[in-house]
Amino acid sequence: MDRGYENEGFETLKIKSSVAIEFRKFSKMLSKSQSMTLLLMLDFFQENGISPNESIGPNMETLENRISLLIKKRVNGMIAIMKDIEKNQTKPTVAMLQSLFEQAEPKDKRPPMIEKKRLIFEKENPGKKFSDNFRVSAVEKSKDEK
Repeated sequence: MDRGYENEGFETLKIKSSVAIEFRKFSKMLSKSQSMTLLLMLDFFQENGISPNESIGPNMETLENRISLLIKKRVNGMIAIMKDIEKNQTKPTVAMLQSLFEQAEPKDKRPPMIEKKRLIFEKENPGKKFSDNFRVSAVEKSKDEK
């Protein structure tokens, strides 16, 4: 029994016996019931906009054109998606990475940062250089003063 059509009754169609024999062979070839074969044929013609009265040549070309248009639309859609990804994800990421690398490299040649203690010491004691040995001796002197 045909799925979805179990509760429907049968109708008779008047067709020539030679056509009925060919149709039965065609149904057996598709491994479908006669009702389902006829339904499949009707659906095919309606979905594809093909008329059995017309020759298949020009309509086949229109089917190919429709398919190629669908493929072109999908390819264009994929291209649009890729461009959007490049615009909104790839380029900003590259720009951020480049700015990070540019910040890592000094743009101008400023002297390295110096501790405030060193600057104060060099201002108070011109001619003397700030060193770790002096720091130790300065700390020891401050302990001795206490």
